[in-house]
Amino acid sequence: MINDRKVAIIGAGFVGSSSAFALMQKGLFNELVLIDANKARAEGEAMDISHGLAYSNSMRIYAGEYEDISDAKIIIITAGAAQKVGETRLDLIKKNSKIMTSIINEIVRVKAEGLLLIVANPVDVLTQVALKVSGFGKERVFGSGTVLDTARLKYLLSEKLRIDTRNVHAVIMGEHGDSEFVAWSFANISGMPIKKFLCLRGYKDMEQLKEEIHIEVRDSAYKIIERKGATYYGIALSVTRICECIVKNQHSMLPISTLLEGEYGVSNVALSVPAILGSDGVEAVLELPLSSNEILELHHSADTLEATFNELEI
Repeated sequence: MINDRKVAIIGAGFVGSSSAFALMQKGLFNELVLIDANKARAEGEAMDISHGLAYSNSMRIYAGEYEDISDAKIIIITAGAAQKVGETRLDLIKKNSKIMTSIINEIVRVKAEGLLLIVANPVDVLTQVALKVSGFGKERVFGSGTVLDTARLKYLLSEKLRIDTRNVHAVIMGEHGDSEFVAWSFANISGMPIKKFLCLRGYKDMEQLKEEIHIEVRDSAYKIIERKGATYYGIALSVTRICECIVKNQHSMLPISTLLEGEYGVSNVALSVPAILGSDGVEAVLELPLSSNEILELHHSADTLEATFNELEI
């Protein structure tokens, strides 16, 4: 029987431990189990985070085994080789697909019934790997997708346009990686089309600004990795937001990585598109009115990811 207030994180590295820390502060769960190939690392992270419970929310945090996740509502998979300087997310795939396969086999073995949130990179391809290996329905297995990229986009637009991030409504779609794109055709500031708001703020070369923002969002991870070796705080908060949608059954729209079955003219490829997320996982994919150029960009992302997935021996 599923415990709706229990979450499991597989992978106690920077992303996994940061996600655990963020979830502890949010108060969404009363039980959190950390699993890592390095059991001592998981134990150390669990101890360190638990020592702050006196100043946060009451919950049990501990290092465990796969048997401990059978009743978890959400199983978050962050385990995998880290992206190195000069390495793309797709360069990681052969190493991380083997790791993902072994993890999913363990999840199936212990008959876990919860939702699977894939965070390890390249997240779109690994989401499809998890779907194929597990045999679970697509509503139950999905990736963090471009939730973080979209947060970066909203932050940059808010900085450039001097507006509250909560008033920025825009989304990154496609691959969580180099072929991602901004769906500018329906971006808006509190309902005002982005083009009109840019004029309001005095921008004359709007296409140049949009391209600069797109490149900065796309390359953010590379710049952070170059400076500090890894990214983890932003994705940890993105994971927390996804979990909140599920636990509170918010039916929120988030650009998660999910398997498409004909939407946007794409089939049998997992990539990031706006979808409605609730307590049972992915409820529906939203087919937004993209421009013809944006459809081409989405198809380019899909082709890139499909070719990468087909190279794997799954």
